[in-house]
Amino acid sequence: MNKNVKDVEISGIRKFFNKVSKVDGAISLTLGQPDFPVPDPLKEAIIKALNEDKTQYTPNSGIYPLRNKISEYLATMNINYDAEEVCITVGGSEGLFSVLMAVLNKGDKVLIPNPSYPAYEGIANILGATVVNYSLKGDFSIDIEDLEKKLKDDVKAIVLSFPSNPTGAVLSKEDMQDLHNLLKKSSVTIITDEIYSSVIFNEEYYSIAQYEDVLDRVILVSGFSKMFSMTGLRVGYVCAKEKYMKEFLKVHQYNVSSAPSIVQWGLYEGFDEGLKSVSVMKNEFKIRRDYVYNRLQNMGLLCTLPQGAFYIFPSIKKFGLSSEEFCTKLLEEVKVACVPGSAFGSLGEGHIRISYCYHMDTLEKSLNILEEWLKQYNKQMI
Repeated sequence: MNKNVKDVEISGIRKFFNKVSKVDGAISLTLGQPDFPVPDPLKEAIIKALNEDKTQYTPNSGIYPLRNKISEYLATMNINYDAEEVCITVGGSEGLFSVLMAVLNKGDKVLIPNPSYPAYEGIANILGATVVNYSLKGDFSIDIEDLEKKLKDDVKAIVLSFPSNPTGAVLSKEDMQDLHNLLKKSSVTIITDEIYSSVIFNEEYYSIAQYEDVLDRVILVSGFSKMFSMTGLRVGYVCAKEKYMKEFLKVHQYNVSSAPSIVQWGLYEGFDEGLKSVSVMKNEFKIRRDYVYNRLQNMGLLCTLPQGAFYIFPSIKKFGLSSEEFCTKLLEEVKVACVPGSAFGSLGEGHIRISYCYHMDTLEKSLNILEEWLKQYNKQMI
């Protein structure tokens, strides 16, 4: 077997989810799977595409009408890629894998945030690249000073991840400006994962891709799994200028040929109407966020209020347990499942990730159980 693959462990998120599946009656707050159905206009358009036999291969980069629709959508966020600079992928995950494969050689240094989504480091390790972690501050914003030090170390690429999984942090205007001032002085390739861009709770959205003077070095990865609650339908996209896109397309072509045809046509036909459901979902996520945040605060769990995505990352350091031990005890003793912070890197240790993309009834029930369990645990500690 490929030695690099043998040395890589499966995602800590999936590892713990597999553990949960063996506990009968467990309440899981582990996965980033929105509980909303796919918006009706998109469902109907996908079914229509199937009935019209639009089941053939599409161009490797995807159907032009959808790529143009994505270009127009991004322009509303002040991000300017034309349709030829967009490729439709099999979810954001394939896009991310193919981007890193196209960019990184064995031994190349890639900057990855810590804590962050584990796939970044896993893919880099499979490719034989050298991972250099850069730190986040206590509120999970970028530590610009640490990043500046790491950038001096012959780095090939940097991965940005806002809104963030697992922390829910977003890129503020000030941090975006500082990040831009730093990156424009370098030659590093900038890979920005913005899969949660549709789930932000502030009025303004900030992205490094909004700066035209660095856009020729920016590769944007995103998709529709979270935006339209269609995780199983597997359609994402990558945006990049021609010098990157022509190489990326080679990897994408030999990897998957093209994304699912009927879903591409369905997205194109139902996109505009489907957007109406996005604001409904976002408003509901905000209600759930506020509820979960307030409940955790009242339990004495320190946490930063998330400004995007649908995760919260409270500290459990005061309990004297590793995050793996904490989550295992919680699962085995009262059948509530969260993800250990260690699944997201060394600086995730001392935290747990709670996904609040579950129904309010599930959140209320699980947090009631968590609160009672913490009371009993605190009594044992005294």
